[in-house]
Amino acid sequence: MRKICLTLIIAFLISSFGFSQSKSEIGNLIDGISTIENSKEITTTEQAEKLIKYGWRILPTLADFFTDQTLTNVKSECHDRVLKRGELAIIMADRIEGMPYSTLTGMQNCMLTFCENNPNLVEYYLPAIAAQEMPEFQKKYNEWLTSDDRIDWTPILNYKSKKELRKIKRERKKAIRELQSKK
Repeated sequence: MRKICLTLIIAFLISSFGFSQSKSEIGNLIDGISTIENSKEITTTEQAEKLIKYGWRILPTLADFFTDQTLTNVKSECHDRVLKRGELAIIMADRIEGMPYSTLTGMQNCMLTFCENNPNLVEYYLPAIAAQEMPEFQKKYNEWLTSDDRIDWTPILNYKSKKELRKIKRERKKAIRELQSKK
């Protein structure tokens, strides 16, 4: 009886946590985000909170969605247009771990003044990203994820304590070294 209970607990844990970050699950969460109307509310949705909780480890999978050109219901007041599914993935990736905008977009010192009170900083850079084509941006982003520069990267806005940042940097270094050894 004890073995059966232990087996059921292990099976539950594996099904709850082991597969919870699959590409289809992330896609479903992005679909859930895509039903809101205003881009300023993206990170306040239940689906966005789940993605944020998964943390930086889902960034390579999230980057797979960057090239998705499917239109959503989310309107960007900053750009006065509807956002694409891939752009939602970019916003979420930036919220999980801030991006080095200058490195990835070639645009430096965006003043962020044309769209007041928008928590999605990368949204200001979407025209620069679109100008270089999404596959090119996706490639640069994936290279950034595996670069040594990312180990010590601290984004402009940081939502973590110093202790959490040190732990993340150690984990990043280990993960980046593993990715680099696979190349």
